[in-house]
Amino acid sequence: MATQARAIEKQLTDKPMRVSGAEAVIRSLLAEDVDILYGYPGGAIMPIYDELYKFQDKLQHILTRHEQGATHSAQGFARVSGRVGVAMATSGPGATNLVTGIADAQIDSTPMVCITGQVPRHLLGSDAFQETDIVGICTPVTKWSYQITEASEIPEIIAKAFYIAKSGRPGPVLIDITKNAQIEEFDFSYKKCTGIRSYKPVPKVDTSALESAAELINAAKKPMIVWGQGVILGRAEEEFKAFVEKTGIPAAWTIMGVSAIPSDHPLNVGMVGMHGNYGPNVLTNECDLLLAIGMRFDDRVTGSLNTYAKQAKIVHFEIDPAEINKNVPVDVGVLGDVKETLAKVLPMVQANSHTSWLEEFHKRDKIEFEQVIKNDLHPTKEGLTMGEVLKLINQETKQEAVIVSDVGQHQMIACRYAKFNQSKSNITSGGLGTMGFALPAAIGAKMGAPEREVVAIIGDGGYQMTIQELGTIFQTKVPVKIVVLNNDFLGMVRQWQQLFFDKRYASTEMVNPDFVKIAEGYHIQAKRVEKREDLESAVKEMIQSKEAYFLEVCVEKEDNVFPMIPSGASVSDVRLS
Repeated sequence: MATQARAIEKQLTDKPMRVSGAEAVIRSLLAEDVDILYGYPGGAIMPIYDELYKFQDKLQHILTRHEQGATHSAQGFARVSGRVGVAMATSGPGATNLVTGIADAQIDSTPMVCITGQVPRHLLGSDAFQETDIVGICTPVTKWSYQITEASEIPEIIAKAFYIAKSGRPGPVLIDITKNAQIEEFDFSYKKCTGIRSYKPVPKVDTSALESAAELINAAKKPMIVWGQGVILGRAEEEFKAFVEKTGIPAAWTIMGVSAIPSDHPLNVGMVGMHGNYGPNVLTNECDLLLAIGMRFDDRVTGSLNTYAKQAKIVHFEIDPAEINKNVPVDVGVLGDVKETLAKVLPMVQANSHTSWLEEFHKRDKIEFEQVIKNDLHPTKEGLTMGEVLKLINQETKQEAVIVSDVGQHQMIACRYAKFNQSKSNITSGGLGTMGFALPAAIGAKMGAPEREVVAIIGDGGYQMTIQELGTIFQTKVPVKIVVLNNDFLGMVRQWQQLFFDKRYASTEMVNPDFVKIAEGYHIQAKRVEKREDLESAVKEMIQSKEAYFLEVCVEKEDNVFPMIPSGASVSDVRLS
C-alpha cells in the first residue's frame, strides 16, 4: 500500500490535474500513505465521502457508531502502529463529538489528523444549520488547527497537518474544510511537507548538557530512572535499553512508558505514581540522582511537588522545551530527540552496577508482595479479583498481547499486572483519563497491528460509554477480545468514597444490563464468569478464538487498588492497605 501511495504521490507531483477539493482530500491522504481512517458521514462532509466511495479499493473507511469512537480508534491505531491516525466527521455535533478524543490525543502525545466538514464559506458566522466554530473550540487541545475555505489550500494544509502531527512531540491536528472548498475545482499537485519556518520540532542537542548529565550519572551512588512514553514515541527502545544496562541504574516507568523494555528485565523496577509499586515510589525520595527520560512529571506521578525528590539531583531528557522546569526544577535539562541524546550520552557514561541500591527495591518488592500482590494474584477469598484475570491473560498470551485499558480501577490493575515482551503494547488513556476509551481504541489497535492479539480490559462503567462500538466490531469483523471486569460500581470513584468520604457511595453503584445478551445481539461470542473454577478455561477459550470475543468477569464489588498515594500526598506516603 505504501509503495502504491508513493507512486500516486510522484504522479501527482509530476503532473497537476484538475480535481474537486473533495477528491484532493482523498488524493492527499493517499499521498501520505494513509490506507485506513475512521469516521462518520454527514451533510457538510458529504462531498468528501462521495469521493471516498470512488477510492474505496485504496482507502478503507471504518464507520464507527459515534464520532468519539472514531478518534479513539484512530488513537489506538496510531499508538500501536507508530503511524498517524486519521478521523473524519461532519460539522456541528459531528465535529464537537471529536473533541474528547482530540484532547486525549493532545495530552498523551498521539499523532492524529482530524478532518471535519463545515458550512459553506458565505454562511460562516451566520449560525447556519450545524455550524460550530470547531477551530476555536479545538485550538487549546491541538498542535495546530486550520480552516480551509478555498479548494486550492487543501494539498498544502494537509501536508502540513501530517508533518506537524508526527514531528517532534506528536499530537493531534484539526483541519476544518468548508463545503464550498470541497466542491470547487483546481489544479491539484501534492508535495509532502518536510519543514515549516519557525517550527523547530526537534531541538538541537547541546553537548555541554550531555557532558553535565554524564558527570552526574557517573558520580551517583543511588541513581534512579523514571521513563515515560517519550522513549516509545522516539523509537528509542534499543538506545534506552543499552543505556540502562551499561549504567546499571534501576528504571521505573509511568503508565504511558511501560513496555519500552520487557517487564521481566532485571533493571525494570516497576511503576511509579498514585497506584504504582511501593519500591520506586518510596525510593524516589531516597535516590541521589533522578533521571527523567521522555516523561512530563505529571501530578499523578509526583504527588506533592513540595516533597518530591528534594534530596536528588535531577536530569531531564526531553524533546519538548516547555516540559523542562515546568513542574519540577531540574539541574540539567537535556533537550533533543531521546533516540539521539541517549546514543550520544552512552559513550560518556561509565559501566556500572548498583547492586546494593537495587536490593533496596527488591526489599520493598517483598513487602508489597506479602501485603498486596499475593492477595491480588493468588487470592484465597471466594470472590474473583481483577489481578488474577490479568495473570491468566498474561499466561495465555505469553506476554505478547497488546493490552488496551479503559479508565478506573481495572486500568491500574491492568497497568500493574500486565506483562510485556515488546514495545507499543500498553494502550490506555493516561493524561485525560477518558472513560469509554478502550473499546474503540482496541478496534484501531487491532487494525494497526493485525498480527498481534489485542485484549481490551474495561470496567462496567466505561464500557457502557462506548458500548455502541460493538456495532463497528460486528460490521468490520475485527477480532478484538473484550474483557469487562464487572463490580457493579464506578470502582475508582467508589474507592475514594470509601477511603475519604466515609463510605458515602453517592451515585456510583451501577444497575447493569445483561452484557452477554447485548454482545450476542451483535453476533459476538460471549461468556459470563462468576466462579474461579470457570475462569481459566474461559480466558483460554477467548484467546484461542479467531473471532471477536466478549468475556464478562464478575469480580469483588468492593475491592480496592493498592498501593495508593492519596491525592496531594508525598510519594513517601504510599499506602499498602
